[in-house]
Amino acid sequence: MAPDKIKKLFPQVPDRISGLIDLAYNLWWSWNPAVKMVFKRLNPQAWVESIHNPVKMLRTLPEETLLAASRNPAYLRNYDIVMSRFRQEMHRKHHWFSENFPYNHNLNIAYFSAEYGLQHSLPLYAGGLGFLAGDHLKESSDLGLPLVAVGFMYSEGYLHQHIGPDGWQQDIKEILDRDAAPITRVYYNHDDQLVVRVPFIEPSIYVAVWKVEVGTIPLFLMDTDIPENDPANRSISYRLYTGDNEQRLKQEIVLGIGGSYILDVLGIRPSIVHLNEGHPAFTIFERIRENVLDRMSFEEASKRVRDTTIFTTHTPVPAGHDAFPHALMDRYFKNYYPLLGIDRNTFLSMGHSPHGSQDLFNMTAFALKMSSFKNGVSKKHGEVARSMWRELWPELAEEKIPIHHITNGVHVPTWLDPKMVLLLNKYFSPSCPQWLKVHDKPLLWELVQEIPDEELWAVHLQLKRKLVNRIREHKRRKWVDENTDPQNVLSGGALLDPYALTIGFARRFSTYKRADLIFQDIERLKRIVNNPWTPVQIIFAGKAHPADEEGKRIIQKIYRYALQRDLGGRIAFVEDYGEQMAQYLVHGVDVWLNNPLPPMEACGTSGMKASLNGVLHMSVLDGWWPEAYSGKNGWAFGDMVPGPDHDRKDADQLYALLEREVVPLYYMQSDDGIPHMWVKMMKEAIMCTAPRFSASRMLKDYVRMGYDPALKKAAEYRL
Repeated sequence: MAPDKIKKLFPQVPDRISGLIDLAYNLWWSWNPAVKMVFKRLNPQAWVESIHNPVKMLRTLPEETLLAASRNPAYLRNYDIVMSRFRQEMHRKHHWFSENFPYNHNLNIAYFSAEYGLQHSLPLYAGGLGFLAGDHLKESSDLGLPLVAVGFMYSEGYLHQHIGPDGWQQDIKEILDRDAAPITRVYYNHDDQLVVRVPFIEPSIYVAVWKVEVGTIPLFLMDTDIPENDPANRSISYRLYTGDNEQRLKQEIVLGIGGSYILDVLGIRPSIVHLNEGHPAFTIFERIRENVLDRMSFEEASKRVRDTTIFTTHTPVPAGHDAFPHALMDRYFKNYYPLLGIDRNTFLSMGHSPHGSQDLFNMTAFALKMSSFKNGVSKKHGEVARSMWRELWPELAEEKIPIHHITNGVHVPTWLDPKMVLLLNKYFSPSCPQWLKVHDKPLLWELVQEIPDEELWAVHLQLKRKLVNRIREHKRRKWVDENTDPQNVLSGGALLDPYALTIGFARRFSTYKRADLIFQDIERLKRIVNNPWTPVQIIFAGKAHPADEEGKRIIQKIYRYALQRDLGGRIAFVEDYGEQMAQYLVHGVDVWLNNPLPPMEACGTSGMKASLNGVLHMSVLDGWWPEAYSGKNGWAFGDMVPGPDHDRKDADQLYALLEREVVPLYYMQSDDGIPHMWVKMMKEAIMCTAPRFSASRMLKDYVRMGYDPALKKAAEYRL
């Protein structure tokens, strides 16, 4: 949106502090705690009521509040420092990327993903895949990558969760208020929003274009909920991951072909493309079409596109990959086949998979065939992916199959609690003043050993109290303002004890996550949680997909356990889990529990976020944990090969671990009231996780292993 158009939305903001508007529309503020304070200091209560959304807050603040700030010398000093830093960061020419990869040509990277978890004011995500994509963009900005991103604007994409009196999940739709979110329209002239037709697809689909600023990274979002579309097509971008197969196909056509075309309209010709999962894989066809249009043969165009495409797969089970019937593909692509210079059979064969029917076009198989670099998202997942897709390369031994692994990482400035940052500043800054800019260096994190146990423990207890108070206050307000059922208040955490050992389990409620594993032997669990000298409480949070009845049944089961008096109020189910509650949980619990059915966990970044803050991880050896577990930074349990009575055996190991190691260690406090051995493990967790499982390390791996070779190919092709 043109700057003058944005400023007209905020007539009450004085010129002296008008930079707040630019700052509010760039999510850079969201991973810089000192910058957040510029907004919070305007009116702390309004900041809370806006749910930490500066655009919404600025729209509602009275003029006198803003005028007072513009005349307050103390506020202005802080404002000027922040704005100077913001402008410097947005125009900085020397970054890690430019210093280490000085290309002779202006090359760029296009990143496509169906979802992005950036900040709760922009609910464009369903789960871990989205937050991984959001962290990818933030770290790309920090490292100075020449990257542009493409995704969807989901106008009805976010579902709030309410648990009814019977414990059943109710899905409450939230309509995105575009004018109260950090998102702007893209204009093709001064007055009209850019609307484009997805090329060569019939029936016609139109998309309006929006933009999100993620530091220096532009994220372009497509919106089909516009008058130019018929009702069926308007709903394409309503919500994530629709269960309707035809609607899902249309989403992926818009994301891949429409997204690629929009970049072309905007004058952006990607040198290379990174596909985050198979959903946007149709962009491969659109890039081939553009090359064929330039009088290139299909074979040569395919080679160029393959050489400059990177693909990341996140799904460790065949059934989780999108596949579309050929008859459905014909309906939308019948006019597209000849534009590539190939016939229908050649086109459809590119999506043939060894898994499933011959008449399905498999998006993951297609992306794997048409990418020069492909990877799973942990070492274990790389092994699983090579085994799963080995039939695509029948001539190769399994260990030679060209699917690599780059283990996911989390964006440290986003997920490290500000109070932890202050503590680390105290002990890191004397040796390394700019430590956050080099936080992927393992040697740096050895300084954690210099932090006195009592200081680290004090910060942890403060974050734990903050978590418990947040949950209690939320339930109190629900009860007062919405007349919530008292049972919902009790089950939702009103009885939580800030001094009890607290275990957190928060993630999407799919059956393979086994959220109810710890309830296998309910009498044994009662003895663990109700011990008056060593009490234990467990906080559950998470949503089931609207169509996942079994996931909803697991939530109902846990909700009912939370109401049982003989469990002593030690079980809580926190409804409406989202990005903000995730922050409280990964900062504030003592133990992060993870017990998926192996090998179905591709990575599991929530555990990284918790460990980064000194929360101890207790997990089966799946996903990222086999790479991280040392015996000193958390616990491992469970059998890696599922067999008869697998759940009961894993639960027995979990109970034994709690009874013999976890609970005694937590309550083994010295005379000073500090569990020094527990704190020692906290330090090990931080030292292990922060450098090795950061988005900084992850993105540098992508650059070295995937982006750099592809960019060199693009330079050869002059792309």
